[in-house]
Amino acid sequence: MTANATEQNQATNLNLYGRPERIATVERITAETQITCTVNLDGTGKGVVDTGVPFLDHMIDQIKRHGLFDLDIKCNGDTFIDDHHSVEDTGITLGQAFNKALGDKKGIRRYGHFYAPLDEALTRAVVDLSGRP
Repeated sequence: MTANATEQNQATNLNLYGRPERIATVERITAETQITCTVNLDGTGKGVVDTGVPFLDHMIDQIKRHGLFDLDIKCNGDTFIDDHHSVEDTGITLGQAFNKALGDKKGIRRYGHFYAPLDEALTRAVVDLSGRP
């Protein structure tokens, strides 16, 4: 093994499966919000979500809990005016953190879907990780 390869191996932390850790932190600062988001895709569903919008906190908590993602989100937004900046910018930041944590996306299928019955509703999620808008 060359010295360069050794340095690369030492710089890359490996998860339980011997793969590079899929962890990312993204910060977003706008005129309306200041957000920090850290995601660990190989987590256990732990973390703290504080967006200043209680229903959004609940929904993101469900994503982390049922998806087994470790997720810390802190948003300081202009909720005294309206929630929409905090909601929009949190979604953008969370998406950027997931994209960054996925890295080269090696070993991940492009499409996925999931259905779940919740009381009187049937929920559906469809995801395409191709990177297209």
